[in-house]
Amino acid sequence: MTGAAIPAGVDDRHARRNVRLLLAAQSLGGASPPIIISLGGIVGQMLAADAALATLPVSLYQLGLALSTIPAAMLMRRLGRRAVYVLGALLAVAAGATAAAAIVAESFAAFCAGTAMAGFYGACVQSYRFAASDAVPPPQRARAISRIMVGGLVAAVIGPQVVIWTRDAWAAAPFAGSFVGQAGLALLALPLLGMLRMPPPSAAAAQGPARPLGAIVRSPRFVVAVAAGIVSYGLMAFIMTAAPMAMVGCGYTVGEAALGIQWHVLGMFAPSFFTGHLITRFGKIAVTAAGLALIAASGLLALGGLELLHFWGSLILLGLGWNFGFIGATAMVVDACSAAERAKVQALNDFLVFGTVAAASFGSGQLLGSAGWDGINAFMLPLIAAVLAMLGWLARRDRRPGAQACAASGWWAALRRPRR
Repeated sequence: MTGAAIPAGVDDRHARRNVRLLLAAQSLGGASPPIIISLGGIVGQMLAADAALATLPVSLYQLGLALSTIPAAMLMRRLGRRAVYVLGALLAVAAGATAAAAIVAESFAAFCAGTAMAGFYGACVQSYRFAASDAVPPPQRARAISRIMVGGLVAAVIGPQVVIWTRDAWAAAPFAGSFVGQAGLALLALPLLGMLRMPPPSAAAAQGPARPLGAIVRSPRFVVAVAAGIVSYGLMAFIMTAAPMAMVGCGYTVGEAALGIQWHVLGMFAPSFFTGHLITRFGKIAVTAAGLALIAASGLLALGGLELLHFWGSLILLGLGWNFGFIGATAMVVDACSAAERAKVQALNDFLVFGTVAAASFGSGQLLGSAGWDGINAFMLPLIAAVLAMLGWLARRDRRPGAQACAASGWWAALRRPRR
């Protein structure tokens, strides 16, 4: 890396340091969702007057994350990433404390407010991967994104361990201690985030003109990248939410279902050690397509039977496919915009992706009840086929002469361009 290759406002030393700090912050911030997701429904059953509302706290967390992506990006553009990340961690401390107090007070509404509030922190944590990509030269962006995602593997260990060690810490209020632990993790992340040295908000904007958002949305590269991210993350969340219920419904124990989710989480984050290298070697489109193919393979394996290994194998393939598909799609989004456009494009991408995840969390239980486990897995195959076709079209388009010159053109411009 040379100083000239680093984005304006960040030198080589700060770039490397920022990536390390973001990796550590991801390890702590990424531990919050496992706590909320694993305990939200259980606490909801304890506090909700209607059993049908038990999973509402988890769904509100996902919804809060989706709705926070654009406001968080607007604040980052105005105040800078570091200030907004610190604000997000402070809100997470308040969210954990609110949820813990709600359990003590036996208030379902207050508990829902606490999980929804944590969504803003979730939106900030999800943008760490973009912050890392902004801190390094273009050839190293895929590796930087992959490295930040390694923090998810650490978080997948920290989150469940916090639940195990703190769930009975407050005898009179089961699980309240776990949400105090969630607040404590955000508190630990604060000094790390405070040490970030990101470019000032004006640095990126000074690097060139920005297209209107409508023009960017019509760009083929953006459309395909967002579609790949939505399908990769949305299907993963959909299947992961439904799988434990399907396993218990087939007579397996809660422990066996939990073990399947643990293997799934390992599959989600363990490949991050080398996903960036694969993207450098084979390209973003190829790795994204491989991820979607693995997700399709997980569905086909699930359709093959209801034995324990069918469930576990399907969940492992689902995790691997999510890793390749989501990291590849993220790298494609970064390439779809200039530095001046990056903030609004990244915000729109995350809003669309996590809005889909929120919708999936609301609907997976109902679809499982109506269509069954086989129906859910069959449902995702046509979606994957459609996105794979889009990726193939984009790959062929990029190989045509002059493709780089029209990389930012709209759909109509691409389709109407005279062929030679």
